[in-house]
Amino acid sequence: MTIPAPDDRPRCPWPGEDPEYRRYHDEEWGTPLHGDRALFEKMSLEGFQAGLSWITILRKRPRFREVFAGFDPEVVAEFGDDDIARLMADPGIIRNRAKIEATIGNARLVREMADGELDALMWSFAPAAPAARPRSMAEIPAVTPESEAMSKALRKRGFRFVGPTTMYALMQSAGMVDDHVAGCWRAA
Repeated sequence: MTIPAPDDRPRCPWPGEDPEYRRYHDEEWGTPLHGDRALFEKMSLEGFQAGLSWITILRKRPRFREVFAGFDPEVVAEFGDDDIARLMADPGIIRNRAKIEATIGNARLVREMADGELDALMWSFAPAAPAARPRSMAEIPAVTPESEAMSKALRKRGFRFVGPTTMYALMQSAGMVDDHVAGCWRAA
């Protein structure tokens, strides 16, 4: 099921009428994303989103990028107590100490990996394309065996805030799965 929009493009229903959400749906969600830095950013933002709506994170993303040095794992890995205090005082981001500390810890783990290793690891869990496109949002799962396996592999390496639901959201947003519903103009 799609929803009509002012530009006459049928879309998945979740962006609603919000212009920024529609832009994200149209230009980013479900588009294959590669690169350790880009996937570290996606992992971090999805971790911050846990328990919140994605539009909240999307609206705060520019500030997140600014205060987390563009999500450069090399830079974020060097953050210390003063940086944590600075981030906890910044109303432009989600001020959750556990999520901030996890992002810094995750950056340290990415820094230890070989160039391209995070990308290869995450994409190794991308499932084969399904035989049929979902017809409605009700047909889209919150967790899959692949997202559970990705979560387990990342947690085994020490990553935090990478639960299976969070990893499925990452898989959707990074184009590892294409959950645009049938009839959506973005449906392949």
